[in-house]
Amino acid sequence: MNRRDLIKSLTILPIAGKLFPVQTLSAAPLARYSFPFAEDKPMPAIHRNSFVMDGHIHVMTRELLMKTDIGQRYTDGSVDLPRAKEGGMDAMFFSVYTPDVYYPGRFETKNTFRVINLALDQIKKNNAVIELALTATDIVRINKKGKIAAFLDLEGGFDLDGDLNLLRAMHQLGLRCMQLTAHNTTNAFIDACNDISYWGGINDLGKQIISEMNTLGMVINVAHASNDAILQATEASKDPVIYSHGGFFNIVNHPRCISDEAAKAIAAKGGVIGIQFGSLFNNPKYYAWQNPSPAPKVTVPKGTKPASLVPKPNTQTIEEVDKQLATEVPLNFRGTIPDEYWMHIDQLAKVIDYGVKLVGEDHIALGADLDGGPELPHEMKDISDYPQITIAMQKLGYSDTRIKKILGLNWLRVIRQVTENKA
Repeated sequence: MNRRDLIKSLTILPIAGKLFPVQTLSAAPLARYSFPFAEDKPMPAIHRNSFVMDGHIHVMTRELLMKTDIGQRYTDGSVDLPRAKEGGMDAMFFSVYTPDVYYPGRFETKNTFRVINLALDQIKKNNAVIELALTATDIVRINKKGKIAAFLDLEGGFDLDGDLNLLRAMHQLGLRCMQLTAHNTTNAFIDACNDISYWGGINDLGKQIISEMNTLGMVINVAHASNDAILQATEASKDPVIYSHGGFFNIVNHPRCISDEAAKAIAAKGGVIGIQFGSLFNNPKYYAWQNPSPAPKVTVPKGTKPASLVPKPNTQTIEEVDKQLATEVPLNFRGTIPDEYWMHIDQLAKVIDYGVKLVGEDHIALGADLDGGPELPHEMKDISDYPQITIAMQKLGYSDTRIKKILGLNWLRVIRQVTENKA
């Protein structure tokens, strides 16, 4: 079962440096790193001249399992560095991913450390076009050199038990943002929105992890958390928190979408909500066509251990799990959508506008989830089409100031507040 189908099934329980010299791209090593903007794709001046940062871009799963290089142009999927440059990207939450398939064998920690190390290796290998950023100041410095800034982010379980020493070790490696939930799975300290609620939100360990992340200067990501968990985590954090990628529950009542209550709480704390680019979270017609049936609410006795922490007999080796997951790479949507259910970019813009009207222009940003499974709008094939969202916002009549905030300045503000001026 691929990632997007898993999310669908769980519903039933889911500045400077923007001009680059033209050069022919090839599979050769580092001379390949000056990229033209695609001549056949519109690039509005406001997009070209804005700081553009996405809050959730999947990386390293392909590179880990297929031994490829993100600096090369792929013929499939949605993300590589050449196409990111063509899309005008200045920075991204460089989101490494530990899928749920690694949890039964308790391989989540091993996978997390190897994908972080691989990300660092790939960033170093492709240093002519991308650099690791630990702070907002780093991001600005890297952009001034005409490079993409990679802000390392984890989606998935760093450790289902929530060991603080492992968290500190990942911070030492350069991780500066982490999703609290184990993707769609409740772990030892926080409930996931697609899983059974064991904690009623977060527990004392969850509060300790949040406090430690505040101390370390790590951005807390509450995407995939239950509504109660989002509210409690936001309240517990001294710093703003983010919801990196999703839609709004009042538009599509998928459990992965955020409630108005939770969105307002994040905004009140100074945080940011990132809008994911997929139909499942943003297009009511598509969601109705999928016709997910709600399942009865499952309750468990107080004190019951989360299923993810119960040992599983006869588990696969990590190599066997790798081989299984490799059949789904790249982790992008592969289905066919009839025209009447295929979302256009104007619908995605309406979702952004809903968010702006709900919480204000300082608290809405973009978290596309590219190569993470979303059914992209009709006008978008991959990250090189990112300017389409700017065009759509212009059609809404948005001012340049508002567009610049949503394209990236809101992410930069939160990163600066969380990562800098720490003792």
